[in-house]
Amino acid sequence: MPDLASDLSFVSAPGVFAPGHLGELTQVVPFEMIDEVLTDQGGGEQRVRRLPSRVVVYLLLAGGLFEHLGWAQVWARLTASLSGSHPVPAGASLTEAMRRVGIGPVKALFDVLKGSAATTARQSAWFAGRLLVAIDGTQIAVPDSAANLVAFPKPVAGPNGPVGYPMLRLVAVVACGTRTVIEAVFGTDKVGELTYAARLTATGALHAGMLLLADRNFATYAFLAQVAATGSDLLVRAKTGGNAMKLPATRHLADGSFLTRAGQVTIRVIDAQVTATTADGVVQAGTYRLLTTLLDPHEAPALALVRLYHQRWEIETSYAELKSTMLGGRVLRARHPAAVVQETWALLAGYQALRTAMADAVLARPDVDPDRASFTIALNTARDQVIRAAGIITDTVIDLVGPIGTAVLDALLPPPRPRIRARIIKRAISKYQARNRHADRRS
Repeated sequence: MPDLASDLSFVSAPGVFAPGHLGELTQVVPFEMIDEVLTDQGGGEQRVRRLPSRVVVYLLLAGGLFEHLGWAQVWARLTASLSGSHPVPAGASLTEAMRRVGIGPVKALFDVLKGSAATTARQSAWFAGRLLVAIDGTQIAVPDSAANLVAFPKPVAGPNGPVGYPMLRLVAVVACGTRTVIEAVFGTDKVGELTYAARLTATGALHAGMLLLADRNFATYAFLAQVAATGSDLLVRAKTGGNAMKLPATRHLADGSFLTRAGQVTIRVIDAQVTATTADGVVQAGTYRLLTTLLDPHEAPALALVRLYHQRWEIETSYAELKSTMLGGRVLRARHPAAVVQETWALLAGYQALRTAMADAVLARPDVDPDRASFTIALNTARDQVIRAAGIITDTVIDLVGPIGTAVLDALLPPPRPRIRARIIKRAISKYQARNRHADRRS
């Protein structure tokens, strides 16, 4: 494969490798990184193909940035500003090339990128010397094909009728400051969040020096033990109804919290009455029970932990960025299970690359909280850079900010406000049933 390390006259790779880029994000995911994961996963090539594997991996990553487009249109954007002729490959050729690359290199690429900005950015969220991370699950719709239905069966029909699409379940650990992904697992949604969470804790995603935030679904004896075994600390909201965990007090503390045993784990329980006033003046109140393995009230006062728990919303925002901003609420493209897995890892790797570029930009502004960096602006700027084939080859002096970072820093969001969200079903945008509303997006 061409070696550009000593030749900066290129604006992209030469010849058939030219479409293999991600605009400015190529600096986060350089050629050498792609080539290395391909070689490590047995995807190295003995001959130069019309669709080299490196180009196919970049095409998959670009597909995550342009999820509203079919593969031919994604290719058109990768080649829009390149010199020479780069005709759109036939659909069958693209499918075969993606199948040839397989899942392994794309998953390995995500493994290289994951967590890359979580622990290095000065603006990462910390508490009591621990990196704040959050865990939660979400669902992503996949195409309703016969093959996908075998691997991703549709959920059981509810009171409003059958579910439109098969679903995969994704569970991830995300850094609360930079919203970068520490680790992720996914598969059929017939497997529950807690099972996937157990797989996450077994991967080494959690370790000492972390404080994990989680919602009520994760407040189980088994999960508490799994997290404790990793050395990570935990702050989780617990249920308070009839099916709540039995947690009799063994010792009362000065700040109103108390110690107890949850199975084999000693934990601290904080009961709090939380009130909030909405913009229209309505006062809402609720009782929260928080469980934590931070046992010292001097190191972690009860009131500080109650306020800190709001940071758990960072993972909800991450999922909104992934599903609403990148996917636009659409289903994935792939009509076969292996392709679904490949596309999902590519989507996560693309999200991670973009988040890394944003974290690098915020590093240049210590006064700016990463919450103020607009993911939408970063994504749209990254798309523009792909179309322009700009910033692919770095100069001898690396600029951590670049056009993506500049666009983000020039249009910072206002400081985030405390938010509440009632558990209600909002009125649909349209009262008419939407049939095949995504059917024409792949043309």
